[in-house]
Amino acid sequence: MSSVMKTNSPSIADPLMIDGIAYQSRLLVGTGKYKDMEETRLAVEASGAEIITVAIRRTNIGQTKDEPNLLETLPPDRYTYLPNTAGCYSAEDAIRTCRLARELLDGHNLVKLEVLGDEKTLFPDITQTLSAAEILIADDFKVMVYTNDDPIIAKRLEEMGCVAVMPLAAPIGSGLGIRNPYNIRTIVENAEVPILVDAGVGCASDSAIAMELGCDGVLMNTAIAGAKDPVLMASAMKKAIEAGRESFLAGRIPRKRFASASSPVDGTFF
Repeated sequence: MSSVMKTNSPSIADPLMIDGIAYQSRLLVGTGKYKDMEETRLAVEASGAEIITVAIRRTNIGQTKDEPNLLETLPPDRYTYLPNTAGCYSAEDAIRTCRLARELLDGHNLVKLEVLGDEKTLFPDITQTLSAAEILIADDFKVMVYTNDDPIIAKRLEEMGCVAVMPLAAPIGSGLGIRNPYNIRTIVENAEVPILVDAGVGCASDSAIAMELGCDGVLMNTAIAGAKDPVLMASAMKKAIEAGRESFLAGRIPRKRFASASSPVDGTFF
């Protein structure tokens, strides 16, 4: 599926690269939990996102002809769709969902793989995730994979051929922010594919922290859709992602135990 917002242009100074495609926005947003299609459209536009996720099991993208179709609200010639396997608790269900998405989206191969362990925590089932990833990659899918914050598992998923690895910051929808920044940082330092924080972000500062850790992007849904003003929160998240990325590139000062004068002590007038 083509998208006019995708580009390989060198004019983008700091693009997010996923499977050889450049994206100017490092914020990826979900399309669920909004009150209606209009709010969905306004929030996505305010976020500046180019990649949007869609839960194939919960959102109509052509499966039901007489219901509102997300493709009409957010046209695929403007956005890159990232079908996800939300609600899947086995490798088999996730694989079946990805194949359905490819059929509905005219051969679109970029997918977000998410295989959950249970309904209470919504933590990923790593065994099932690894199994599904192996089969999907062999079937020519471009897999962006939701996982835990284990650096060993993250590296294994990369080595299998996933085009992006997306460790959780905290449980899905919890809004707790990044609970283990040290693991996230380790994953980033060891990776040769994009690392995007997925799940657990609650406010703009959480997004900025993820970017300051060196993450390539952040994927979120509830943090925006569940806010009192989703459109305003989407705008805030856009700014936070940009600020966090610039802060990371600029390089923060080292942390010190004691004060350090900002003005020189030597050479004063008196």
